[in-house]
Amino acid sequence: MEHYPILIDGEWIQTEEKLEVKDKYSGETVAAVSVASKQLAERAVTAAQKAYSTNRLSPYRRYEILKKTSELLLEHKQELARIITQEVGKTMKESVTEVERTAQTFEISAEEAKRIHGEGVPVESSPGAENRLAFTIRMPVGVVCAITPFNVPLNLVAHKIGPAIAAGNAVVLKPASVTPLIALKLTQLLETAGLPSGYLNLVIGSGSSIGSWLARDERINLYTFTGSPAVGKALKQATGLRKVLLELGSNSAVVVHHDADLNLAVDMCVNKSFANAGQVCISVQRIYVHKDIYEDFKARFVARTQALRTGSPFDPETDIGPMISVKEAARTEQWVQEALQAGARLECGGQRTGAMFQPTVLSGVRDDMKVTCEELFAPVVGITEYAELDECIKRINLSRFGLQAGIFTTSLTTAFHAAKAIHVGGMIVNDASQFRADLMPYGGVKESGWGKEGPKYAIHEMTEERIIVFNL
Repeated sequence: MEHYPILIDGEWIQTEEKLEVKDKYSGETVAAVSVASKQLAERAVTAAQKAYSTNRLSPYRRYEILKKTSELLLEHKQELARIITQEVGKTMKESVTEVERTAQTFEISAEEAKRIHGEGVPVESSPGAENRLAFTIRMPVGVVCAITPFNVPLNLVAHKIGPAIAAGNAVVLKPASVTPLIALKLTQLLETAGLPSGYLNLVIGSGSSIGSWLARDERINLYTFTGSPAVGKALKQATGLRKVLLELGSNSAVVVHHDADLNLAVDMCVNKSFANAGQVCISVQRIYVHKDIYEDFKARFVARTQALRTGSPFDPETDIGPMISVKEAARTEQWVQEALQAGARLECGGQRTGAMFQPTVLSGVRDDMKVTCEELFAPVVGITEYAELDECIKRINLSRFGLQAGIFTTSLTTAFHAAKAIHVGGMIVNDASQFRADLMPYGGVKESGWGKEGPKYAIHEMTEERIIVFNL
């Protein structure tokens, strides 16, 4: 079994304390990684601060490094996909797609590194400002701490460190402790691409220890975090006035209106309810179907769901692999049972074997059930009927979350009405809530967080505007 180090200031360090990494399908231990102590976490911040202060990278140099990283990702695509599949449990076809998207995220970040600019400010139009010339520039914030989740362990790391480096910042990266290997491999690729020592420091360990140490370190200028609302709130409370970008929970809803293309709606909703065993922040969790087509949609959706194959994520015929842990699968089982006891109906699925949870469809769910109002993060979806669209929108907006939602309709008027009335960060028309292109702005409202990802938008978050005025 291989033992992997962490990276601090260009030095790969082995520590005595190790964290075991397991194959999520077999449960076997496949590797061990070094765990950072408090002293090493502090060294990582010191290294990032030093790199940023003493070795500023030009925009073009940042472009070169990020572009090369994108190319290296594609060169090592199959190897990286196997690591993701082993660590997460998502199918190989999903993992290959993640690597390809990660390469795109780095390529977009590379291009955006060359486009960071300010603007002229017509100060002479103000009384007493004659003979002044003013303009703004955007400056890096300095040291960025990136804390990333398990479910998309490569591309969500890229969405944080790609824009951070493009903006000229140095980074301390703490990946999810259950999926550290792919972040470690990405760190190696960035090093190969020419990223100088100290610009990316990798620390591994539990969020309760390393995360809390980093949150209290006032040398960090900005935090970017994807994870649970509870941890996000704790991070914000610990960091005070320092900037925090949060991408938190969701219980994404999709509306299927009476005029929808049913074949399209069923295909999209099935594909985007159960991808990565439902462990996607914008996975379809709630489907609201107009009463005129409810029974037809439900029958088709259930039939398509029953045709999905579960099993080894390395099998090319598998559609759904295991969840991240037995504990999470058991929690899902409990929530489904609670819903059934409260009056929901099981249309298909509902069985658990270890970390494997069968794709599950519930009907008759209520808005106060955990499977509806909490973030499920599992291969479970609830279908509900509605009579009036505005009534449906009110129910969707009861959620304390607001990341993305979707609507299927052939009416432009209906689509615009829903897009303006549903309180979310992103509204997807004639596709499910799980659509995301890596260049688009992505982020939620309410308890789904604040700030935007997408390289162009993240770079804006990770830079500060500075006004410069000349008295000529």
